[in-house]
Amino acid sequence: MKTINELREESIELLQKMIATPSISRDESRVADVIQQFMLEKGLLVNRQNNNLWIHSSNCMDDRPTILLNSHIDTVKPAAGYTRDPYTPAIEGDCLFGLGSNDAGAPMVSLLAAFRYLIQKEQPYHLIYACTAEEEVSGKNGVESILPQLGHVDLAVVGEPTSMQPAVAEKGLMVLDCTSYGKSGHAARNEGVNAIYEAIPNIEWFRTYKFDRISQFLGPVKMSVTQVNAGTQHNVVPDVCRFVVDVRVNELYTNEELLELIKDRTSCEVKERSTRLNSSFISAEHPIVKRCIELGLKPFGSPTMSDQALMPFTSIKIGPGESSRSHTANEFVNISEIEHGIKTYIQLLDGLQL
Repeated sequence: MKTINELREESIELLQKMIATPSISRDESRVADVIQQFMLEKGLLVNRQNNNLWIHSSNCMDDRPTILLNSHIDTVKPAAGYTRDPYTPAIEGDCLFGLGSNDAGAPMVSLLAAFRYLIQKEQPYHLIYACTAEEEVSGKNGVESILPQLGHVDLAVVGEPTSMQPAVAEKGLMVLDCTSYGKSGHAARNEGVNAIYEAIPNIEWFRTYKFDRISQFLGPVKMSVTQVNAGTQHNVVPDVCRFVVDVRVNELYTNEELLELIKDRTSCEVKERSTRLNSSFISAEHPIVKRCIELGLKPFGSPTMSDQALMPFTSIKIGPGESSRSHTANEFVNISEIEHGIKTYIQLLDGLQL
C-alpha cells in the first residue's frame, strides 16, 4: 500500500517534469505525454482525448455515486518579470519554483496522489481523476469536451490554488460587445448624431446599475466597461461607438437570465460572446462542505474562474497553493503545501457518503 510520504515524493518528481515541459494553453501535448507515461508506469489504465487524460477507479456500472477529481495541465505564458528560467524546476528550501508550479501543478499532482491513495480500498463512490487542457483560455477542447465520456457525475472536486480552503461559490463570466449608433456629419457644423454621446447613457448605466440579488459569498453582480472604440478622424462625427463590458455573475442569476435583463434595460445593441461560463454554488448542507467545516476549513466565494464554469453538476474548488501567486513572475509552490494538500484531499474524501 502506497504511503502518503511515497505519494508526496512521486508527486514532486512529476511536478518537476511538468514544469520542465512547456504547456501553454492549446499546446499541451508534450506535458500530456509526460503525465500519461507517469500514469502508465504506476499501473493506471489511462484514457486520452486530445490533451485530456482521465482514469476510472473501477467499473462504474454499479449504482454508487460518482466523484470527479479534476485539475488542469495548461499554463499561461511566462510573465515579463521573470528573473529565473520559468521552465527550470528549482527547489530552494521549501519552495519549488517554475511556471505552473502553483497554478495548477500542485493541485493537479496532489489530486492524483489522493486518487491513488483512495482507490487502494473500497469507497462508497466511484472515483474519476481527470487532468485537462485549455483551462486558462476556457477552451472548448478541455474538460468540457470529455464530459460525455465521463458519464454521470454527482460531485466534482476542482483543484485550484485556494490555500486548501473550500470555494463554495465561484463567479461566472459574460463578455458583451455593445454598439450605439448615430449619424455621421462634419464636426464643424451642427449636423449628425454623435454615436459616442448615444453610448454615454448606456456606459453610465453599466457603471451604476445594481442588480437586486446579492450573494452571501460572491456579493453583487459586477459589470465593468473595459474597452471603447469610436471615430475615424477628428473632424467627423462618429456614427458608430462600440464598447466591451465584462460581467461577473453571481450564483443567483443564470447568464441567460442576466443577459435578457441587460438587453431590456439598455438602448444599445448587446451581443454576448458566450453564455457558457456560468457561476457555481454548493450548499452548506452538502456532505463535502460539512466535512470541510468539521476539519476546520473556512468556506469562501471565489472571484476567479475555473473549469467549474463548464460543469453542469455540483462542484467545489479547493487546492494547495496561493491564488495570489498565479500568473506572476517567479511562480512557486511550497513542498509542504503539496503534502498538506494530499493529506487534506484524503481526509475530505475517504469514506465520504454522498
